[in-house]
Amino acid sequence: MSKPDTGRGRISLTFAGLLFAAGILFVWGIDFAIRSTNTLEFCTSCHTMQTNFEEYQASLHFKNPSGVKATCADCHVPKPLGPKLLTKLIAAKDVYHEIVGTIDTPEKFEARRWHLANMVWDRMRANDSRECRSCHDFDDMDLSEQGRSARSRHAAARDKGQTCIDCHRGVVHHEPDDPGDTAAVNADAS
Repeated sequence: MSKPDTGRGRISLTFAGLLFAAGILFVWGIDFAIRSTNTLEFCTSCHTMQTNFEEYQASLHFKNPSGVKATCADCHVPKPLGPKLLTKLIAAKDVYHEIVGTIDTPEKFEARRWHLANMVWDRMRANDSRECRSCHDFDDMDLSEQGRSARSRHAAARDKGQTCIDCHRGVVHHEPDDPGDTAAVNADAS
């Protein structure tokens, strides 16, 4: 004798289908959010980022002989998914500080710039300048094509286990003055 159809099988399949569809929508939503927040337009939409945007436009990462442009996300957002999601969560605090007024004016941003820059530099040291190395890896450099000074410094940096940010702070954005550096403070006062 066969068992009567109670409809449970159909409900389970319907629930599984809905769960599957919800999962796809969730993944699509996360992907959309990441892609949207990785654009140059999004990164520079806060008016306090205009100074950073102007510095970037004056750099070789914006305009150079090869025509290759690195955008904010290329330098500040990791490619692997786990670190990318963590970076996006941490970056949400910048949006929060813009909204609550901690960095909502160029003056307030400049007052916190040393602190903000150090957070980026510390992260870059911790991950061996991972985002820089997507384009500038020691193993891909032809040191013989570099100038004498760059060639010797890059060779020494590789031998010492240094990372890009150890020497290349202020490449795209102006390096902020250390608030504890009295020489820089006195120079600004003159």
